[in-house]
Amino acid sequence: MFDWIDRLADRIVYDGIGMSSGTHMADALHFFIYDSIKILLLLVIVVFLMGVVNSYFPIDRVRNYLSRNRLYGLEYFMASLFGVVTPFCSCSSVPLFIGFVKGGIPLGVTFAFLVTSPLVNEVAVGLFLGLFGAKMTGIYVVSGVLLGTLSGMILQRLHLERLLTPWVKQVLEQSQRDQVAFTGEKQTFKQRFKVILNEVKTILKGVVPYVLLGIAIGGVMHGYVPEGFFEHYMSKDNIFAVPLATILAVPMYSNASGILPVVQVLVDKGVPIGTAIAFMMGVVALSLPEAMLLKKVMTVRLIGVFFGVVTFCIILSGYLFNVIL
Repeated sequence: MFDWIDRLADRIVYDGIGMSSGTHMADALHFFIYDSIKILLLLVIVVFLMGVVNSYFPIDRVRNYLSRNRLYGLEYFMASLFGVVTPFCSCSSVPLFIGFVKGGIPLGVTFAFLVTSPLVNEVAVGLFLGLFGAKMTGIYVVSGVLLGTLSGMILQRLHLERLLTPWVKQVLEQSQRDQVAFTGEKQTFKQRFKVILNEVKTILKGVVPYVLLGIAIGGVMHGYVPEGFFEHYMSKDNIFAVPLATILAVPMYSNASGILPVVQVLVDKGVPIGTAIAFMMGVVALSLPEAMLLKKVMTVRLIGVFFGVVTFCIILSGYLFNVIL
């Protein structure tokens, strides 16, 4: 399917620039060009298609559904599933966190959404499918949804509402207004198209820099990291590989789309898929910028509890998938 991109990268690197095949720089540049074209092409297609879907199913319906319906414990799972169809990074999910709390949704259910939304979204799923195939994509989606569900259930049992910041409590007391993404069902597709296009541009503008940075890092790793390096430190036999990968991911910041090229290289270099996914989840769900933004809505203690529970679930899922696969 992507053979034409590979041939185009060959022409640019070897014929156009004149680099020799097999050199570190040539391999790194070839990887960057090939993956940039492929991933950006997938991005445009997936973001546009999901923009159409989201225009007919705005996020406020999710909030209203979860706040008005008793789901007998399934609300955590439903919130995680709703997180999958929202194209937001960890930082842009925080305003939605406030909206969910305002809508009367239990804090644990809101946390389930907050974990899954940046971790597993339709853009990342489309890219994962193009890079790793259907089986790996299924594993990624299932693990992300279960991670959000389990984290939400644990956090709800801890009764952490008292650890929200005074600012959030004031917002809850003063604001009962509903936000509407689209004014009504009577809008035609032509009327919605402009809004969809603007949404696509906004998402791409925020995502593309991280994607290109991730591809560049992946290209350097692909071209310069010696064979066997990752197998030695992150092999299945190393019992500390999964927590090490998760902890090393925390200082980094990217969305799922941006970190996928790095994950691709890790898997190609021999890192077990569970360890690689744990690394990706750590980058996306445990970033320091997210922690700084969360300080607006959570006390430091609540952030610590939230990150601790999510870290535990990430490490658990990494070990689980390394055993299964």
